[in-house]
Amino acid sequence: MVTQNTVISFERLVQDFDSLFKRRVFRLETLDWYDAPNEHEPYARFLGGQPADLAWREPWKRIVRAHRTAGRIMQRVHVVSEPVTDYIRFELLDVYPANVEAGEDVRILGREKAYAEWLSFFDYWLFDDDLAALLVYGESGAVTRVEMIREGSTLGWLCGERDEMLNLATPLAEYVAEHHITNERTQAA
Repeated sequence: MVTQNTVISFERLVQDFDSLFKRRVFRLETLDWYDAPNEHEPYARFLGGQPADLAWREPWKRIVRAHRTAGRIMQRVHVVSEPVTDYIRFELLDVYPANVEAGEDVRILGREKAYAEWLSFFDYWLFDDDLAALLVYGESGAVTRVEMIREGSTLGWLCGERDEMLNLATPLAEYVAEHHITNERTQAA
């Protein structure tokens, strides 16, 4: 268990994930592209206009269901550029609906609205209110390291930001409908 502010690998975060919270976990995503190996093939299918094979979402759905069954809250806000990129359309249409179906509260917030509120753009997981995992990414969109934070004032700031993000963001289905997000590819400017 992490006891001080430390740096760990992403693999270690994944390994320890279930033991890091008892009541609530929050995820803030701020990038318009992530290089997640498990998404490569589904994203290629999405771009090719092929029907989604959502079997790859089952492991995450099992995790979410188990936590929800145990009474834990799982929440996520993704801050996005608008109009959304093809990758974000993929997330909105083929990734996040499975999360919501399993019991995760997924919300979307436009980047300009977040900027107007002076919110930060750090990607992190916030476990209960006493541990944060700040995700640091390389240029490719892959996690290079995870900074585990237990420092009180930083955690207080992140908890306040979480609450503000959740207040400002729009639930997934509502965002998709309001912004007319479809399977049609984004046209490059």
